Amino acid sequence: MLRKLQALFILLSISSFSLFAQEGPEVNLEETGLWEGVYIKVRFSEKFGYYGEHHYRSRNAIDNVNSFVGRPRQIYNRAGLNIFFNDYFEAVIGPTYVVNYTPEPGNDEEYEPFTNEFRIWHQWLFKMPAMGRVKMYHQFRFEHRWKRKNDIGAEYDYTNRYRYKVFAYIPVNKPKIEKGSIFVSPSAEIFMHSGESIAYNPFEDFRTYNGVGYVINNSFTLFAGHMWTIGQKTSGYQYRTSHIFRINVFIGLDTRKGDAIPKINLGY
Repeated sequence: MLRKLQALFILLSISSFSLFAQEGPEVNLEETGLWEGVYIKVRFSEKFGYYGEHHYRSRNAIDNVNSFVGRPRQIYNRAGLNIFFNDYFEAVIGPTYVVNYTPEPGNDEEYEPFTNEFRIWHQWLFKMPAMGRVKMYHQFRFEHRWKRKNDIGAEYDYTNRYRYKVFAYIPVNKPKIEKGSIFVSPSAEIFMHSGESIAYNPFEDFRTYNGVGYVINNSFTLFAGHMWTIGQKTSGYQYRTSHIFRINVFIGLDTRKGDAIPKINLGY
């Protein structure tokens, strides 16, 4: 099943990127930004826990695409029930609440200051056996979204999003990731989506996110990196790119009684 899903996502990504072999696609840098996030995992029992992501995202000023900050973009809250099946597979299901800010602050004649977005999401995470120092992960995430543009009078639009991400954790200064470890984490993720409003742009996004982390202790990890994205616009032949710097804190807690010690938490 896993191999079939991987093959499907690879085929979709190849189909999308084959468009670049054609003459005439437009590719423009449309956004830079800074995303600050907190990732939380709390273990309640052997099988269940809490998972949360809480972000504040800013974007470049309107008149300077290289400024990285200048306007608020989103407040992003994702939560869910974390289900642990075994050491190599876990899943999450839960709600997401997003605040999307206006693209033009102060322009109240055309745009609402913010809109609310609601999602239901579920995720599968496959952890591969370690290959030397390298630990590989495969993440499948599915989102059912109700969102609308900031244009005054815009109606809610329902879409589905399908995501596949492959990433790794590689310790640098120690044989394994533990307290005091510095590590690097490369990743690549493809986003596809569908819905009545999506006709020519099924390829929503492709992201590479690479960064460096430092493990303070079993419960707290710091991570920072750079993310580059490219995705289709509604026309189908136009593409937008972005450069985003990200700063994250990963928090892992274990509420079980006894001598249980939380494992190093690195988030997803």
